[in-house]
Amino acid sequence: MPIRRCCLSVILVLAMAGLSLAADAPVVAAELKAAVAKALPPLKEGALGHRDNRSCFACHNQALPIMAMTAARQRGLTIDADELKAQLQFIADFLAKNRAAYLEGKGQGGQADTAGYALVTLQLGGWKADETTAAVTHYLLLRNADLEHWRANSQRPPSEGGNFTTTYVALRGLTAFRTAEQQEPFIKRRDQVRSWLIKTPAKDNEDRVFRLLGLKLAEADVKEIEAAAAQLKSKQRDDGGWAQLDKGEPESATGSDAYATGSALVALHQAGGLDTSDAIYQRGLRYLLKTQQADGTWHVATRSKPIQKYFETGFPHGKDQFISSAATGWAATALTLAIEEVKASAAGD
Repeated sequence: MPIRRCCLSVILVLAMAGLSLAADAPVVAAELKAAVAKALPPLKEGALGHRDNRSCFACHNQALPIMAMTAARQRGLTIDADELKAQLQFIADFLAKNRAAYLEGKGQGGQADTAGYALVTLQLGGWKADETTAAVTHYLLLRNADLEHWRANSQRPPSEGGNFTTTYVALRGLTAFRTAEQQEPFIKRRDQVRSWLIKTPAKDNEDRVFRLLGLKLAEADVKEIEAAAAQLKSKQRDDGGWAQLDKGEPESATGSDAYATGSALVALHQAGGLDTSDAIYQRGLRYLLKTQQADGTWHVATRSKPIQKYFETGFPHGKDQFISSAATGWAATALTLAIEEVKASAAGD
């Protein structure tokens, strides 16, 4: 082979190898921090817009953005601590106004979805147990007591409509805020949930995510958790992302998006034992980084029929803003988990 052609071949091989190594190299912390820092302001804006315009709690504009905020704070990123406190107080006041209904077992709009997600959000923010949280856990022990799980109250996919999601947030709320007097019925309920989770198959990404999270929370056997994690891992797509649906309508939900990808990564790390340095997690990170928009958000098309009058929160994407806010919360959290955690005393406010 002529020397010139040989040299060109070597250069080409080395260039291709360099590209491969670059693709396989872990995403650097600076890139992750920059992406999360861009996502936090619109998440805060949407949460504030909800607080200013509504008197109810919302998982899409409060729970998942607060999940991202608190995760970011643990990694030393700066958040608006005053706004976080205001959000937590808003949620606590919302529950307190309905304390009597919770004690009577009636709950409020959204039922176990609302009660569970609200308690999870308070836990993320470090809220201390009080009379209101005790009333809500009392309600959760009564709600769907004739079933082995909690039942979803409405059909607004992907975040509402699946019994796995409702069951997980209800069980996590109980796990975090149960009282000493509620310990025995809590253990009985957790055992019922564990049995149901083990024997009930998941039908889509949301189910797989929350079935895995639920199995871990319910202290299922390691083999059951590993099997659920393996099933979720197997659904990663060639682009590194996950899709909400395996097949069916709408077509937009069968392609990768930030909601499905972010939630899958968080569940795999927190419940499935997947290290953020793992190739599966890194591929997911790269998918999220390349699909983040210039304003710091991720856009996901809604597939839910609206049941409330539309209003603007300040979060982008118009009629898709609620699912996009939830997606951005999941995505930002997944990115944040890959950043090394810092001591609480050194974390930014």
